[in-house]
Amino acid sequence: MEDVLKTQTVVIGAGVVGLAIGRALALAGQDVIVLEEAGRFGSGISSRNSEVIHAGIYYPEGSRKARLCVAGRQALYEYCRRHQVGYRQCGKWIVATSPEQAGQLEDIQRKAEGNGVTLTGMTGQDFARRLPDIRADAALWSPETGIVDSHGLMLSLLGDLQDHGGQLALNTPVLRGVSDRTGHRLIVGGASPCILLAERVVNAAGLGAPGLAGHWEGLSDDWRPRQWLARGVYFSYSGHHPFDSLIYPVPEPGGLGVHLTLDLAGQARFGPDVEWISEERYFVDPERVHPFEAGIRRWWPDLDASRLQPAYAGIRPKLGGPDDGFRDFRVDGPNDHGIPGLVNLFGIESPGLTSCLALADEVAQLLG
Repeated sequence: MEDVLKTQTVVIGAGVVGLAIGRALALAGQDVIVLEEAGRFGSGISSRNSEVIHAGIYYPEGSRKARLCVAGRQALYEYCRRHQVGYRQCGKWIVATSPEQAGQLEDIQRKAEGNGVTLTGMTGQDFARRLPDIRADAALWSPETGIVDSHGLMLSLLGDLQDHGGQLALNTPVLRGVSDRTGHRLIVGGASPCILLAERVVNAAGLGAPGLAGHWEGLSDDWRPRQWLARGVYFSYSGHHPFDSLIYPVPEPGGLGVHLTLDLAGQARFGPDVEWISEERYFVDPERVHPFEAGIRRWWPDLDASRLQPAYAGIRPKLGGPDDGFRDFRVDGPNDHGIPGLVNLFGIESPGLTSCLALADEVAQLLG
């Protein structure tokens, strides 16, 4: 017979968003357990991204992504300073390699201004003097973009969670849930299966969040969204390069184009691209280097393609397919689905890392 355990609050998923939510709820005085099906925290989406702190440029004004990215970016920089988490506010160039793309920069700048983000425009000649290695007709400079040590951030969030009485339980997959007027019942698998009773539950399971919602008794079908998977692969660049800030082309459908990011040691990597897939697979096909090379050469003609090496892949949890346009974060709380004490997070792709602290505050408010 399975053990029956009780707790006040459960957060499902120990990625950066789940840990931030668990921390916020623990700081608010709740008894919190974070359940993670894997053998370590942050092994999913949180370990397979660009580690970029986004400014809040591309999202429609008034959207949850725009609002939480701007608030989250400000909170994240302050958190990193106070907790000595590695980061660098290195800035980002958005480059247009044709007159048509230069026109798109104007739209990007207007959208950023609507979100309260200031960008500085620069013409081709001025930009050529600033970054002589880059070929561009025009560019935008984002001084508020940066990079962060995502693993160090998660370690710090976990430390805060535990310092305030919260717990992390690894290898504890939640198989299904039941919500009724008495609360929430979680069927937990793993080496020590149990039934866990909770007053509040947050489903922050990342790629697994829609699937878990599909096995949640008491949640209507209207609140079980379909999910699409968009894989993006990265290639690292060995050795020296001339860049000390991020370089992004004009965005493409489904993503922000094959761009150059840096880690805190200064190593360059390129990606992600966009590939719509039907199942979760992380293989990096070395042959994808050819479209990478072609895309990069549009703005960096002196690229040495022999120094590009397959690195890793990530998967974006999309709430729409390739032709569906913008989809916002979904944070479905009691006022949406009508179930007290339950919050489901869906479609938490980029800028989820940047937004993690602001997302946590929003969830904490929904749960009172």
